Formats: sequence, C-alpha cells, structure tokens
Amino acid sequence: MLAATAMFALAPIHAYAQESGETPPPVVGVLKIRAQPVPVMNELPGRVAATRISEVRARVSGILQERIFEQGSLVRQGDVLYRIDPKLFQVRVASAKAALQKAKAVQANAKQQLERQRLLRARHVASAVDFDTASVNLAQADADVATQQAALDEAQINLDYTQIRAPITGIIGGALATEGTLVTAEGASNLALIQQIDPVYADFTQSAQDLLALKRAVSEGKLQDPAPGQASVELVFDGGKTYSRRGKLLFSNANVDPNTGQVTLRAEFPNPDGDLLPGMYVRIRIEQAVQKSGITIPQRAVTRDTDGNAQIFAVASDQTAQVRKITLGASIGSEWIVLSGLKDGETIVVDGIQKVTPGGKLVSEPWTPRTADPHTSDQAAK
Repeated sequence: MLAATAMFALAPIHAYAQESGETPPPVVGVLKIRAQPVPVMNELPGRVAATRISEVRARVSGILQERIFEQGSLVRQGDVLYRIDPKLFQVRVASAKAALQKAKAVQANAKQQLERQRLLRARHVASAVDFDTASVNLAQADADVATQQAALDEAQINLDYTQIRAPITGIIGGALATEGTLVTAEGASNLALIQQIDPVYADFTQSAQDLLALKRAVSEGKLQDPAPGQASVELVFDGGKTYSRRGKLLFSNANVDPNTGQVTLRAEFPNPDGDLLPGMYVRIRIEQAVQKSGITIPQRAVTRDTDGNAQIFAVASDQTAQVRKITLGASIGSEWIVLSGLKDGETIVVDGIQKVTPGGKLVSEPWTPRTADPHTSDQAAK
C-alpha cells in the first residue's frame, strides 16, 4: 500500500520533470522526533576481579604424598587436592584411643569405689573421709576421660588434615608444590590458588566531579534516578564487543583516591562460561540517571562537516532540507543521544541523505528501521 501511494505521489513529479526538464526532488525516508525518557549512560574503564580468592595451605606438617587435582580445572569446595603422608597421624590416633580406654577403665573403677563407700556409709561402717576420697577420685577420673577424649578428637582432626581440601569452589591454578615436598602448618607459602569466577566483579573508576555533577542534576530535577534494580550495567570488551549478560551495580566507594580524584565502583556479572578472567581490562557502560525528555536519533542520520562537526538534515515546513548542526552525547545501540540542536516534533532525514542538497526540495516518506531496535521502532511508530 505504501509503495502504491509513493508511486502515485511521484507520477506528477515525473510528468512535471519531463515537461520542464528539471530533476525531480529526491524521495527520502524521514523520522519525526519525539522526546522520551533517555538513560544517561557513562562508559568507564575497569578490570575484572574474582569474587573470592583462597590460598590452599597445609594445616599440619608432613611430606606431600600425592597431588589429586588437575591444574587449571574447576574444583568444588571440599574436594581433596593434596594428600600428606598419614602414617604418623594414624599412630597418634591409635595412641589417643588407647589412652582414652585406660581413662575410661579408671573411671569405671572409681564409680564402683564410690558406690561401695555409699553403701558402707549407709550402714555406718565407712567413715566420711573414705566417702569423700572416693568422690574426689571419681571426679578426677571423669576429668581424665574428658582430657583423653579431647586428645583423641585433636588427633583425628590432624589425621583428617592430611587430606588438603579445597576451601571454596573455583578455578585452581598451577600446583606450587610437588610430591615429596615437606610442608608445614606454619609455612608462609601456599600450595595453590583458587579463584571463584562465577560470578565475577568488575571494578571501575569515575571522576568524583562527574559523580557529583550527576547527583546535583538529579537534586535539581534535571535528571531522575533510575528505578531501583533497573539501572543497566553492561560490560564492553577491549575490542568493542558487548558482553551478552548484564550485570548489577553493587556499590560505590565512599572515599575518593587523593592521588587520582577517582571514586571506585563495583559491578557483578554472571560468568557461567568463564569468558571473563581476573585481570582482564574492560569498559563498563552504566546507566546512572534518566533524562526525562531526551532526544535520540538513528546514527545513520548523522553526517559530518569538513571540521568533523555532527550535523543532520531537518525537513522544513516547505519540504526543503535544512542543514542543522547538533551536539551528540553517548550512543545507545544504533542511536545517538542529542544534547542540543534538535527539538521535540521536528522531522529529520534518515534514509537517502546522499541525495539531499542543502535547501533543496524533498519528497518525504516515513522511515522504518530495517532491524528491530526498541528506541527507533518506537519513534518511527509515533
């Protein structure tokens, strides 16, 4: 229907051109600008960091007997990573068990003696001193049993520590000790490093002055805070590709670095495929406010003059093309945010710009984006 209408509209133009010998005005796709809420986005430098980092250390001293894990693999909390020679610790457990059995035998005898003294005293045969002595002996026997039970528990714990386990779930790095190495519980060196990288942190910085300017604009009513939990946080790789999963802002540091004047912020991103590695340089695109009546235009509508300044062709009321210089802000998808130079309700040329001459006549038809874009689709529909 649109094509038929366009052909019908062009027929008189072609007829007039044939009669007058003039070139007919070009047919261009136009878009009527509508102000709408536009997020204020900032792209800031940052680095990826693991959410948890744990050093694997020995908790008892001994000779490493076996390494269990595969270097660079995913390990689960509680997985056995190394084994220390357990023979000495097994002997200590056996010794503690024997000492506990001996203490329990003494305890049983002390109970019998106390019971005997209780019966004799009831018959007025035993003295009070003998009864008190039997009571003290039982109390000492009970204490000895408790001491030996604690010694057995400690020996059993130390035996369990001969199996060095993963304290957290994450990716384990290279082995820093080999079989046959003597490790000590007091040693300063670790045996391996585990990093949890799902999710990951992205730590990035922003000028304290820029942050204050945003807060001031919000307090003055020029901008709005994004709805809680709805602020967009995206991660952009060094090559310009955007990470497929969105993150969430965790916090912004309350302190300003006195050397750089920067404030540190932190976002969290899911990383189930392990694409984000600690130390990786990235850029964080974050929504920090919302402009209530912002204007966005398709990037394809923008051209540059010889000095590199952005400009567009606005359609005047007499259907002529007027060159208009504009000031661009950040990009959102396939659109530019326009800071100045355009007003709500104006019409611009989007398609067929190469056919337009400043001040020349136009034949306008509504422009529809080829690819689905939520911002441009909404504006085109209006």
